[in-house]
Amino acid sequence: MVGVTATILRKIAPKAKNAEALAASITKWAPSFGITTARRMAHFLAQAAHETMGFVLMTELASGKAYEWNAKLGNTQKGDGVRFKGRGLLQLTGRANYQAYARSKFCVGDLMAHPDWLAQLPGAVKSAMWYWWSRNLNVLADRDDVTTITRKINGGLNGFEQRKLYLKRAKSALGI
Repeated sequence: MVGVTATILRKIAPKAKNAEALAASITKWAPSFGITTARRMAHFLAQAAHETMGFVLMTELASGKAYEWNAKLGNTQKGDGVRFKGRGLLQLTGRANYQAYARSKFCVGDLMAHPDWLAQLPGAVKSAMWYWWSRNLNVLADRDDVTTITRKINGGLNGFEQRKLYLKRAKSALGI
């Protein structure tokens, strides 16, 4: 098991908010999702740091209107774009992703009625780790494949240089 501390989070992203509680939640839930090696954790933390602007924002800044009626995201009802905008450490986005997580054994409560739960602990952590696990990203982390991990999380290579910088910091903070 790889423990994460507030100090580690701040070495990766110095302005991390609520670092103590966030680190405790990450450490608690990581084994459930197979994030059990320093390399896997480094890759997870690097992607999460980028997606949350350095562990500062658990909700996407944009309104979500751009996702309205986006079939790829499963947004099939009026208001889905805003209602199911990016939240959590990996910014889970879209009705389809929210529903899939809601059906998992890791989700507690009626997420579809309360999508904002993903912007709070432990939902922000568990939903991100579930997404990571459901996309088999541990295998890619074992290969040190930051490019493919980024594509699977982002759909492209948005912010790729910053993600690599966060990965370098995460590896250093975790001693690898």
